[in-house]
Amino acid sequence: MNWSVSNLPWLPRPSTNFREQCKDIEGGRCGSKIRELAGYYLDERLGNVLARAIRRASASGVGLEGLTRIRMALLSNGTTTLTAPAIVAAGARYGLLIEVIETEFSQTFQEVFDLKSALYRAEPDVVLFAIDHRGFGLTPCPGNEAAANRTVQQALSEVVSLQSEIWANCDATTIVQTLAQTVSPLFGNYDAALPGTLQSLIAGFNRLLLGTTGHRGAVLDVATIAATVGNDPWHDTRRWHLAKLPFSLDFLPYYADHVARLLGALFGKSKKCLVLDLDNTLWGGVVGEDGLANIVLSNGNPTGEAFLDFQRAVLDLHSRGVILAVCSKNEESVAREVFQKHPEMLLKETDIAVFQANWDDKVLNLRVIAETLGLGLDALVFVDDNPAERYLVRQELPVVAVPELPDDPAQFARLILSAGYFEAVHFTAEDRKRNDQYQADRLRANLTRDAIDLESYLRSLEMTLDFRPFVSIDRQRIVQLINKTNQFNTTNRRYTGAQIQSFEEDPSVATFQVRLADRFGDSGLISVIICRKQDQDWNIDTWLMSCRVLKRKVEHAILNELVEEARRQGISALIGTYLPTSRNGLVRDLFKQFGFLKIESNAPGDTWRLEVKNFERLDVPIMKLSRLSQ
Repeated sequence: MNWSVSNLPWLPRPSTNFREQCKDIEGGRCGSKIRELAGYYLDERLGNVLARAIRRASASGVGLEGLTRIRMALLSNGTTTLTAPAIVAAGARYGLLIEVIETEFSQTFQEVFDLKSALYRAEPDVVLFAIDHRGFGLTPCPGNEAAANRTVQQALSEVVSLQSEIWANCDATTIVQTLAQTVSPLFGNYDAALPGTLQSLIAGFNRLLLGTTGHRGAVLDVATIAATVGNDPWHDTRRWHLAKLPFSLDFLPYYADHVARLLGALFGKSKKCLVLDLDNTLWGGVVGEDGLANIVLSNGNPTGEAFLDFQRAVLDLHSRGVILAVCSKNEESVAREVFQKHPEMLLKETDIAVFQANWDDKVLNLRVIAETLGLGLDALVFVDDNPAERYLVRQELPVVAVPELPDDPAQFARLILSAGYFEAVHFTAEDRKRNDQYQADRLRANLTRDAIDLESYLRSLEMTLDFRPFVSIDRQRIVQLINKTNQFNTTNRRYTGAQIQSFEEDPSVATFQVRLADRFGDSGLISVIICRKQDQDWNIDTWLMSCRVLKRKVEHAILNELVEEARRQGISALIGTYLPTSRNGLVRDLFKQFGFLKIESNAPGDTWRLEVKNFERLDVPIMKLSRLSQ
């Protein structure tokens, strides 16, 4: 098989008994099995097999731990019967249990503008407009610039009206596709420069589309997807005329993976940490045997330049907020020496948040890395050139992403960047500062060791708390935190940007975001609280906090401010609910600890009540407080 991103070469190939394994998906813990099987490269046939197994498991409603359910409506001017199961199978790879609602062929406007349509009855979380250039009336008008502008604006206005109608009538997030370029230029090389040709109309539409999504929308960049694999093979005109298939079936797994990774990013499933082996991964050779001077890492050497190229790609990921860690079987001092002394080494020790170089099992070291960073194992991508190590980690830690690496290091950078592990739907200032925050965490850890007692340590941090309602500018970060926080999370409810916007606009819902800074730096937005008013009480729908600020009594300060705001708004009591999951045992006794009284204990969780008038402020080591009321 030729090495091509369209074949998803970072995924291992399935075993010959894959179909039998899919038949065995049933009963308890089948969610883990589904994720494992979705981790293979699945062509159209095997993707369909897994999708059927997922639908059976979903219908049973048991054992689907680790999978987030979402409902996605699929609107298209093409046939979607083959696309839907491929998206279901790919979604499981990203921890999503996707139910695809297919609408009637080429009935987009009818579905959107009929409030009684199947689209609205399904109450989708996401609506994907899988429409290509044939669906927008881009009629060529070569040489007529004014007509060309009107044509593009008309197509764009159709997109805007479709999205606006969706947003007005349901809480769904919308995804619109850019348009793949055609491959039959009417004017040859002059086609792109001449206004009004189909090529220039598509290019103009794509440029304008990126500015229409708002907080409740996203773009699936099909134009780049098609260009990556080749516009000519992407378009299968015979299949279009025969069955209205919008692109070649050869690229169905690649397209479905792009849809799934975008959905994963929308629902907080993107990876956060790149864990790197060292020997023959960041450089050629084994430093412990070859010595510092003899490892392959230099300009002028094709192999050495390939490893440098990979390090540049890693640094690019680091600059956009991806955390870096090392997991290597090596003497730590020998491994660190490469970062410290090799003149060609691009990565530096200060770029690495956790450095695990020892002779322990790599599974154990990956657990240590996740725990040290306060991340779930499902936030890790582990890159190792050794197939035996990759196999072991996949068997023991199936939620860790472990890409297959080709023999040629010249492909490493392209593979890691193409695999979509770190898919994003936004890029915030906090993303940019994330690595600075982890550097500050290390300084705090050093201070902890030197402190006489915990109270002295906490007060020496000189913490400042900012407590205020949600605002639209922070919505993307709020959604990100809601969908990725698992440990300190009382209910583990997940919400989209559209739902968060509806909370902001609902006078019966009180929303709060909390930021924290200290002498070492700004930790950014670290906590989210959503309260629903019920009579004269506030029902705490969501209370979550980043595990990076645990054991600093921040939750105590948050409760102080929440009660203060409740009193200001005439609220009588706070009602807290704990819904247990496999990962939030940390907050099992949170409400009890703070003096709430249990009023109900039924499956799936417990309900607690705190009378506001009886609450006495907790002593907390917060030096300063900034607060803004609802």
